[in-house]
Amino acid sequence: MFGNAKRLLLSVALVVSNQAVSEGNQMGDDMEDRVVSTPSGQLQGHVSAKNASIRVFRGVPYAKPPVGEARFSPPQPIAPWEGVRDATRDPLPCWQAHSEDAFVWSRGVFDRSEDCLYLTVWAEEDIDEPRPVMVWLHGGAHTGGWGHHPIFDGTALAEAGVIVVTVNYRLGPWGFLAAPMLSEAAPRKGSGNYGLLDAVEALHWVQTHIASFGGDPENVTLFGQSAGSQSVCALMSSPYAQGLFHKAIGQSAACLADFSVDGAGLETGQQLLDELGVKHVADLKQLDNNQLLEASIDCRWAERSRIAVDGDVLPEPPRRRFESGTAMKIPLMVGSLANEGIGLIPMNDALDEGGFEHFLSSRFSNLEAGRDALLEAYVEELRVSYGHAQHAMVTDLFMAHSMREWASMNARHITNTYVYYMSHVPPACRIYRPDSPELELPGGPRSAGAYHSGELAFVFGTMDRVGCGWDDKDAALSKRMIRYWTQFAKTGNPNGEGNPEWQPWGESGLPLELGDNLSMNETALGAKLSALNGAL
Repeated sequence: MFGNAKRLLLSVALVVSNQAVSEGNQMGDDMEDRVVSTPSGQLQGHVSAKNASIRVFRGVPYAKPPVGEARFSPPQPIAPWEGVRDATRDPLPCWQAHSEDAFVWSRGVFDRSEDCLYLTVWAEEDIDEPRPVMVWLHGGAHTGGWGHHPIFDGTALAEAGVIVVTVNYRLGPWGFLAAPMLSEAAPRKGSGNYGLLDAVEALHWVQTHIASFGGDPENVTLFGQSAGSQSVCALMSSPYAQGLFHKAIGQSAACLADFSVDGAGLETGQQLLDELGVKHVADLKQLDNNQLLEASIDCRWAERSRIAVDGDVLPEPPRRRFESGTAMKIPLMVGSLANEGIGLIPMNDALDEGGFEHFLSSRFSNLEAGRDALLEAYVEELRVSYGHAQHAMVTDLFMAHSMREWASMNARHITNTYVYYMSHVPPACRIYRPDSPELELPGGPRSAGAYHSGELAFVFGTMDRVGCGWDDKDAALSKRMIRYWTQFAKTGNPNGEGNPEWQPWGESGLPLELGDNLSMNETALGAKLSALNGAL
């Protein structure tokens, strides 16, 4: 199949039209449009406003709309169409809550639709041989966000010699509701994980369509951040995704939870159905979107992991498959930032000594042996308050520690495993609100540290599109990170001309620190992670 897809590239017909179109609903510049022939039909795109040599195809359907009877069901392949389909406009985001006051992650108020299974493609105009492909899964706790946001503009990555595909997938209960009655009615073994299956369907689309854009279906890197990174991790352990991607990049979230509490999601799913008063699948499929959203918020459905161990998409907790060697054995690059918990993980300012001791005894099984080292590693946070120390430990366990566990499990099988740690502090702005980016922080825009999602504009090179207050150091680091990310996508090794050497995790046991200087450096975090390991 892959060889046939590659040969499709040789027969692709690109027809250049003289008609000017806008770059979708995010831009208004006039540019020449482009038409590409794919196995599903012709698509009319346009050129990027940032670089006229980069073609952009927006709102490309990769599955049938998951509406009506198709609601709460696996995605179905897109049907071919006649004529030329307009691919110059962004689709609507998938259904989700609005977020107007959510720190840097505020997204404002926007239109939404259940008909949202679309992707965007960025590719250079003239490609003489198949290019590596990078497929992006956005973050947002599996309850918010969209892949066609300006922060994920793929122009800069495409300029570096790859094809970029950003994917929208179902969110919240539309994408991850597991419930007994849905499992009983499903043709497959379980229910839930529809958002993961959307990503799988998008990867199938890449296998059959990306050669039409100049991409190589045999060289696909799946990358994502936060919830998107959790999806990358989960799909590495899913039989549904085997062979659909060949390298992986995970940014700031793994999937190594033990899933011992309602791992299949059936209990919390039933609680949502009880909140709604729904007893039949047919009624659930006809339910008003606002009613479903409000009920999911009222019963706190999303407080459980949205990903479920359903016995099908995920036959068992991903950790077990990584530990047993049954997960994908592919080159992997993962990392985290220095201050991921700021604004993301709640701080318990009222925590007293008794509460802190209860936290330690309930979280660490080897506390008697590891207590002294743990308290010494977090002595600076303890000097501030018990709440600060707990917050720092929870943050490090959730982010840096779990990412390195993921890397270590992978490194047992694949030497091409790399870990980064971003200490560089970006300005804290509403990165998803280009119309209103400023945040008022008492200590100034760089007082939030290297916050969760702070690397996104660096990876995509979109500082001209989002955020505020970027400087020359930010731009220089972004160029280096783009070079690392795209070189990894090309070869499975991020090293290349112009960047300091990044040594494999299994050989060095050190991350590449993305700071004012790029070096293999552990800094103070190493002692903390060693202490956490000793107490777990």
